[in-house]
Amino acid sequence: MAAADRGGSDPGERAGLGALLDRCRFPLPGSALTCAVSGGPDSLALLVLATAAGCAVTAAHVDHGLRPDSAEDAAVVAAAAERFGAAFLPLQADVAPGPNLEARAREARWAALPVDAATGHTADDQAETVLLNLLRGAALDGLAGMRPGHRHPILALRRSETHRLCADLGLDPVIDPTNACLDLRRNRIRHEVVPLLDRVAERDVSAVISRQAALLADDADLLDQLASALDPTSVPELASAPAPLARRALRTWLRGPLGGHPPSAAALERVMDVVHHRASAAQVGHDLTVRRTAGRLRVAADDSGAAG
Repeated sequence: MAAADRGGSDPGERAGLGALLDRCRFPLPGSALTCAVSGGPDSLALLVLATAAGCAVTAAHVDHGLRPDSAEDAAVVAAAAERFGAAFLPLQADVAPGPNLEARAREARWAALPVDAATGHTADDQAETVLLNLLRGAALDGLAGMRPGHRHPILALRRSETHRLCADLGLDPVIDPTNACLDLRRNRIRHEVVPLLDRVAERDVSAVISRQAALLADDADLLDQLASALDPTSVPELASAPAPLARRALRTWLRGPLGGHPPSAAALERVMDVVHHRASAAQVGHDLTVRRTAGRLRVAADDSGAAG
């Protein structure tokens, strides 16, 4: 049976899959693709569409063990994987104790999944992410949101479309009760803020935000390309470059010493003070200091003489 027929033989069903696939970003047919599948409607739609695209799909399901019935979620994913011709990979994740259960569960999930796993994030998730990043004070990269591609192949689809696809295929998705918990900030964005913005704007705000994120991502990519020509350790180059490019070059450079995390906006401004000779050193976090020596920047461990 052809990959596109795995969901059923109804011509209308196949046509519906094709229309959705035209807006997806899956790798070439035959490519191996691990999909993170929780059992919810978005991730089940991801699984269906990935197999319909002809990928060699592995449905990876992470059980956090946070609910007594979590094993039932794995059974839903295993059944869907078998139906649509995908391999099934059950994974376990231990959630560390502490505050912010959502963040800790997310970190545990990503630690368990392969680094290149595809997710079922939709345009609605994109809008929520951009709004959350705005509340955190994120700059251009945060407002660009998630990037479409093999990691986020269904980012152009709407949540209503993934739900409809599951209903059309007779799939019974897992409903995570925590998605309705208004103690979680993303859920408040989803259930309170976005509907309010829709009413205020009298339009579908998620679609608008998702389109804006795509435009900002193009701007961010252009700035990254221009900033890559700068030597981020050269004080003269940084001082003579436009400030946005200098900041981007520094941000990229400092990700390495900071364990892959970008420096804060305040830390970047302190480093810019060093570049422009307003300070000789700047603390950037992780007990690290950037110093200027003979026209070059270097990163070293903090000491008591570090200037801010």
